[in-house]
Amino acid sequence: MTAPPTSHRLLAIYLNDHLAGAEAATRRTRRTADAHPDPDEGRVLRQMAADIACDTASLRRVMRELGVPERRSHAWLGRFGELAGLLKPNGTLLRRSPLTDLVELEALRLGVVGKRQLWSALAELFGDDPRVDRTRLDELADRADQQARLLEELRLRAAGVLTDRP
Repeated sequence: MTAPPTSHRLLAIYLNDHLAGAEAATRRTRRTADAHPDPDEGRVLRQMAADIACDTASLRRVMRELGVPERRSHAWLGRFGELAGLLKPNGTLLRRSPLTDLVELEALRLGVVGKRQLWSALAELFGDDPRVDRTRLDELADRADQQARLLEELRLRAAGVLTDRP
């Protein structure tokens, strides 16, 4: 049995890294939504968590279409990294800090920007490949742009904790 070409192996690593990140982002967004002090923003974040879960399913579909197997080891490493992130020093040990929402929203936004880059890279590399739906990749990129804009609005509101101004 011959080994897959290096490019396919690298693609598998890349997609599995994004899959682990997407699974972690879904959990993190749900947790942020459930703990958010503003109920309206919590609802917005719960909807975003559902959208991210749909995006994760879309990534799995693309992986199947490209013949890339899921590597559960990536998922476990992502989970470990996520748990380590919960232990960050934020001025409090057992409860949420006033900085928690800001830091979590920034992390989520960075993840969404990375996801957007994933969809655009796949569209560029595989847009003409009959196994992959280019239109769907473009729609996913557009949705990531919308998510990033929304997270930026929420992030800027959360940044209000950094000043004493009303």
